[in-house]
Order: sequence, then structure tokens, then C-alpha cells
Amino acid sequence: MTQNKSSSSYWFLPSISDVIFIVIVAIVLSIKGNLLGDADTGYHIRAGEYILENLKVPYHDIFSFTTPPIPWTAHEWFSEIIFALVHKISGLSGLVVLMTIVIASVYSLLLKFLRSSGISIVIAALIVALAAGVSTIHWLARPHIFSLLLTLIWYIILDTYQYKEKNYLYLLPPIMLLWVNLHGGFIAGFMLLAVYITGNLLKIIFVREVRHEGFAKIKILLMISSLCLLASLINPYGYKILLFPFKLTANKFIMDNVSEWLSPNFHTDLRYEYMLLLMIFVFGVSVLRLNSIEALLVLLFTHMSLFSARYIPLYGIILSPIIAKRIDRLVMDLRDRRLIQRFLSISLRTAVTDSQTKGYLWSFFAVAALVIMLLMGKMEYKFDEKKLPVDAVQFMKKEKIIGNMFNNDEFGDYIIYAAWPRYKVFFDGRSDMYGVARMKEYIKVVRIEQGWDEVLKKYNINWIIYNANSPLSQFLLERDDWKLIYADKVANIFVKRTPENQTLIEKYSNIKPVAVEDEDNKKNKN
Repeated sequence: MTQNKSSSSYWFLPSISDVIFIVIVAIVLSIKGNLLGDADTGYHIRAGEYILENLKVPYHDIFSFTTPPIPWTAHEWFSEIIFALVHKISGLSGLVVLMTIVIASVYSLLLKFLRSSGISIVIAALIVALAAGVSTIHWLARPHIFSLLLTLIWYIILDTYQYKEKNYLYLLPPIMLLWVNLHGGFIAGFMLLAVYITGNLLKIIFVREVRHEGFAKIKILLMISSLCLLASLINPYGYKILLFPFKLTANKFIMDNVSEWLSPNFHTDLRYEYMLLLMIFVFGVSVLRLNSIEALLVLLFTHMSLFSARYIPLYGIILSPIIAKRIDRLVMDLRDRRLIQRFLSISLRTAVTDSQTKGYLWSFFAVAALVIMLLMGKMEYKFDEKKLPVDAVQFMKKEKIIGNMFNNDEFGDYIIYAAWPRYKVFFDGRSDMYGVARMKEYIKVVRIEQGWDEVLKKYNINWIIYNANSPLSQFLLERDDWKLIYADKVANIFVKRTPENQTLIEKYSNIKPVAVEDEDNKKNKN
């Protein structure tokens, strides 16, 4: 009777998984810029609306004025439908809430995964906190967030089959069918399958005792891989979708000139550096050797994270159980030390208490509270007016500026959201679609390189919307053939001196650029 009372006495407390879920929700919803720090969300919404209105997935660009339209692989089309539906119901705030819930679910589930692998609760919680910390670099309201969740689920299914003799592999083909239509990150699923197949093959070669078991696992994994491959072909673009991730990452010019594809900056990505150093230290002192599968996972995902900061969240997810297992073993090897004994005592009491809670009860309450607040209009998230041309777009719509525009790529994403189809852009965040030639032309104008004006003539550019305080804006202010008609701290709008624009030029003849103090100057003053 006493035991039953004790077992139910903590039901009202949040579990550690709940705590992680709620803390991440609170952090994501409160951090500066939240999940709308990138305007790509805008064109995903409009693409989804186009698909719903026309009942077809676009095969050519619909957002730029280029003719003939550029071929476009809208590989995130199903995510874009979800974005459009959520936006219709609850606007940008609804999208922020949805993506926040998905992000929090990833790390709550990661904790459960670590605990199911026998890792002590305090170590598991600390590693998950570190993994979440390094991942904030790419927390945005964009389709890749779905990939984070599906990568973790895929990883858990493979790990459970490999080490716990539980076979849920039959779930992988239907997951792939969903994943391939949500985001290009589906290729990570095939990479993980390849790692587990190769790892088992290496075990067969070097460990004779496991040959029979290894062959059986390889046979099943190859069969599942074939079914997943067939499932991946069920998409609007057929086999071409399989080539898309490779074509993108093989494009050196795009990899070298798009900020989110660059390697991590260790002057700013300190949490990622800490996790890397922790990994190196733990592997160096641990007596628990990496098996073939773990070694391949470490090599592959560490390489990916060093190649591009975009892959750091995947590194955090995949490496967490591998690092945590060795820390847990190291702690157990030192359990005779007084400090370690105290740590183990705290961890044991925490685990006992956590086992008596009601699992996801508080996470459910948190989600319910978010939905209620959202429907009551108590939450409002929008694009940052200090970074994006919110007022400038209102101005251009009011004045009905005509002709082809040249625009900043990030501005292009917002213009698609706020002013398409009335206005079509020169360039936006879909650099993979525009290709190297168009991107070089864009960069030539932005950097005012020789031949910049020829690019504007080629595309018959009549007006330019670009960042205030940028070299291009400063250069155009000195030109007689371009006239500033709008200026704020975010954006300037210039029109070409032509008879068609004379009315606007005269109307705004007294417009002056707004002084903008850049961040470097602010830091130097402080």
C-alpha cells in the first residue's frame, strides 16, 4: 500500500522530458528574431498557396520575372502545403508555434532515446541540452525542421533493430514516402541505411563470430533500402529528386557563396566547438571503443558539420548517444570517487522520481496552452521590420512602381510573401534554382564589379530595392542615372532616370538617405 502511494505521489510533476520540451518552447518563442529570422518562410507559404489553388506542383519558377521561366524542382512541396494551410488558419504566428513544437519534440524524443539506451538521466539531459544548444544555429520556420524530426525517428528505428533486436524497419518505407516530399534531407535516411549496412559488413569481415547474424541483418537492411528507394520515387519529379541533393552540394560556387552553406565560424559557433572538443576528449579517455557503425557515424556527420554549418543540428542529434554512452561508462568507472558517488546518488533519485511522473502530460498541457493562446490572438509573430523591407514594400505597392526590379536576395523572399504576384523578383533564396550564371550576375551587381551595368541592361532593370548603408546603395547615390525615391534604416529604393519614372522622381526629389549605424561601429563605441 505504501509502495503504491509512493509510486503515484509524483504524478503531477513534469518529467525531465517535459522540462526539456517546455524550456525549448520558452527559449524558441522568446529569442530575438525567433524562427522568422529568415524570410525564406515567405516564399514557402506562397508556393504552398499556389499548389493548393492550382492543384499542381510547379515545374518552373513562378516568382521571378525571368522569361522563359527557369526550371524549378520544388522539392519541399508538401511542406509548403502544410505551411500554406497553417498560415491561412493562424498566420505567421501559427507557423512559429508549429515549428517550435516540432523542434521541442525532437529534443524531448532524443532524451527518451538516450534513456532507452541505458544512459543515466542526468548525463542524458546534459547531452541533450548541449545538442539543442549547438542546433540553434539553424532553428528557423522552414521545412528542414521536419527533417530533424524524421532523421531522429529513422535513427532510433535503425538503432533499435541493430542493438535491441526489435524490428520496426517496416516503418521506414512509409516514412521515406512522406520525407521525400517534405524536404531534401531525406537523403540522410539513405546515408544512415548505408552506414548500418557497411557497419555490419565490416563486422562480418573482422569478427567471425557474428557472421551469421551480420549476414541476416545486411539482407534485411538491403531489402528495406530497396523498398525505401521505391518509395522515394513516388514524388512529382520521379528519379530526379534523388539527384537534387547531390547536384546542390556538388555546386562549389553555391557552397562558397551562400552563407548558410559555409563552414562553421568558430569565432561565433562556440557551443558547436564545445561539443566537438567534448567528443574528442571523451573518445580519447574512454575505454569503450567505437564499433564499426559508430565510427562511420562519427566520421560522416562530423565531416558534414565541418563542411557546412547547416549540418550542425544533425551532428548534434547523431553524435549525442555515442558521446553520452562513453561519458556514462567513464562515470561508472570512477564511481569510487566521492564526488562521482554524490553525482550518481543525485542521478538515481532523479531517475526514480522521473519514472513516477506521467511522461508527456506537461508537454501536452504546454501544446494546448500554445494553441489556445494562438487562437485567442494572444501570440503574434511577424518578420523583423529592422531586417526586412516591410515599410519599403508598402511604399512600392502604394506608388505602383513599374518595370523589372533588382533586389537583395533576402529582400526577394519577403517581397514574394508581401507583394507577389503583383511584383516578381530578380533573385531570392532559391539560389540552387537560379544557378551559377544568374548568381554570378547578381553578385556582379551587388559588388559593383566591372560589367554590373550590363547586367541591369540585360534584364531591363527599371528600379532597385537594396539594403541601406550597403556599398551598392552608396554607389547609386553618386550616380546621375539613378534617383533615390525611398529611404529608411533597412532599405533604399532607386529608380532609373527615365521619362516613365519622372513623376516619381519629382514627387520624391527631396528624399535623403537615412543614416544607419552598423553593428561594428556600435561595438567599437561600447
